[in-house]
Amino acid sequence: MTSHPSKSRGAGYNPTNRFETKSYEILDEEFDPDRKIVTQYFRDTSKSALAKNDSPDIGFTYDLNPYRGCEHGCIYCYARPSHEYLGFSSGLDFETKIMVKPDIHLLLEKEFQKKSWKPSAVSLAGNTDCYQPIERKLELTRKCLEVFLKYRNPVGIITKNALITRDIDLLSELASLRLVNAIMTITTLDKHLQQSMEPRTSSPEQKLKAIEALAKAGINVGVSLSPVIPGLNDSEMPAILKRASEYGAAFASFTMLRLPLSVNELFVEWLQRKYPDRADKVINRIKDIREGKMNSAEFGKRMTGTGEIADSIAQLFELTCKKFGFNEIEYRLNKDIFIGKPNDQLDLF
Repeated sequence: MTSHPSKSRGAGYNPTNRFETKSYEILDEEFDPDRKIVTQYFRDTSKSALAKNDSPDIGFTYDLNPYRGCEHGCIYCYARPSHEYLGFSSGLDFETKIMVKPDIHLLLEKEFQKKSWKPSAVSLAGNTDCYQPIERKLELTRKCLEVFLKYRNPVGIITKNALITRDIDLLSELASLRLVNAIMTITTLDKHLQQSMEPRTSSPEQKLKAIEALAKAGINVGVSLSPVIPGLNDSEMPAILKRASEYGAAFASFTMLRLPLSVNELFVEWLQRKYPDRADKVINRIKDIREGKMNSAEFGKRMTGTGEIADSIAQLFELTCKKFGFNEIEYRLNKDIFIGKPNDQLDLF
């Protein structure tokens, strides 16, 4: 399929939805390189708030996503293929057609009111970013944080957007009860690469300043180097960890690049278009960590890769974390102060 990239978007085109038999392709003569692709928002009518995860290599059981699709437009995003279940494409559609769950906070409260609910840390959000641009207006993530605080249920947040600092008031209250940790994902310190690879995320400097603000507010905050892309951003690992440490991050993690289904073709097209001089090197190194393939879905391998290059990246990460004092203190979220259904006391009579 022909690529017709937009200056402000990650994907260059819409690959065919694997569940659909028909697709639409823009012809060269129809293409306007200066066209502006407007983001559209649709109401999501989901009846439940939480998705349950049983993958052995993911560190949480429950996941909460106020939005489906993500305007950040990260070209490598493993969540892109999930948009195909909605009848959209994993390409431009994923970052321009966003499903919004306007009642997500009310659905979350219903979950916590169930007698069957057992206090458990919830990931906000493990699929698409809960602080993507539309959150500034809709405040769905903020409303969910109010519910977490009301019921004293622990929550872990991961984002690429400095908008998280807007909610420092709520996060500070949660932190005082040991009910929250926050992770800022930083893939690169190179602003040019960031704007190309993840066009609508916060800049590297804004992310670092957000870490600083969270740390100063007493919030347990860490940095995630995800994804590590061999031959593209892996050499930045020591510099990213050093800067994150200087700005107050207390813990760190990383995951290797994952290219499930159509993400593979989207990423390769982007790589060859944006970095033609490095494309072959990066592709070959990806294959080196994926046993000759471009992706692996195998538990125990998909997050880390295998082989000498993967091992050297893991060793560099561990040595650098030790150098800068990351992951030295175990921080456990508090599951013991959940208050349950507000009218539980009535059940005694």
